[in-house]
Amino acid sequence: MNKQKIALLTDSCADIPAALLRRYDIYVVPLKLIFSDGEYADGVDITPTEVYRRLPQEIPKTTLPGGEAVEQAFAAIRQAGYTKVLALHLSGGLSGTCNLVRLLGAQAEGLEVAVFDTLSGSLGAGLSVIQAARWIEQGWNWDELLRAIPPLLQHTHVFFCIDTLEYLRKGGRIGQIAAVAGTLLQIKPIISFAENGELSSVAKIRGRKAAVQKMVQMAAACVPRGAAFNLAVAHGDSPDELREIRRMAQKSLPDFQFFTEGEIDCTLGAYVGPHLLGVGVQLLDEAISAAERKNLR
Repeated sequence: MNKQKIALLTDSCADIPAALLRRYDIYVVPLKLIFSDGEYADGVDITPTEVYRRLPQEIPKTTLPGGEAVEQAFAAIRQAGYTKVLALHLSGGLSGTCNLVRLLGAQAEGLEVAVFDTLSGSLGAGLSVIQAARWIEQGWNWDELLRAIPPLLQHTHVFFCIDTLEYLRKGGRIGQIAAVAGTLLQIKPIISFAENGELSSVAKIRGRKAAVQKMVQMAAACVPRGAAFNLAVAHGDSPDELREIRRMAQKSLPDFQFFTEGEIDCTLGAYVGPHLLGVGVQLLDEAISAAERKNLR
């Protein structure tokens, strides 16, 4: 437990590698997937690979964590000796998880809980949680964190290259016209999070290689020269391509302060389908300025 007694809480859609969850003692509540044969907790009793293998036969319904799971997380945090909780969750444009945690957090005895809608997911949420953990490790106090998190979220940008918009269309998360356009002539969609936290198609490029290159270019364009930033890459059912996207991202953006890579969770994997590659960048200067901190690291 850190000296500030500040715990970090997130959900399974933050896609934080297990080693970092352990290092920073990050608490995670899993979203749920409902198939015809039952209900599964994301990352607990079903893996992304298992979800992808089942998608051709059945697209699961997804739902927010159970209230009991959230209450158990708060109880475990309190029992561990923490007195404050910084909770960062999947975009409210996709899930009611953030609202649930906010409601139950207000009722959590013995804990001061601050809940933030990341308006993002996967790389975006994960980078934000990890950066908050790094700041806590560096000794930032509660008020500094509360000032820094909003601009940190505002300046976090993620892009995903996917094979098709068909799964998003079937799940009701993107329009029919966009889905049809994305199936023509080997057009590969690039998607991101809109300002309202919903998924949106931001580009359509012919050919996967060209689409991946464009995605990295779009991420690099978000980083001004000389800015302090974090970098992340991820894959969904494309582990062999992860090495290449890592190489491309680090070549285009070599001056990152922190880098992480991971695998897309079951819930978002069910939304977008297999063969996803993602790049995320997170600018730090505005957040550090808001916290009135001079140290960029």
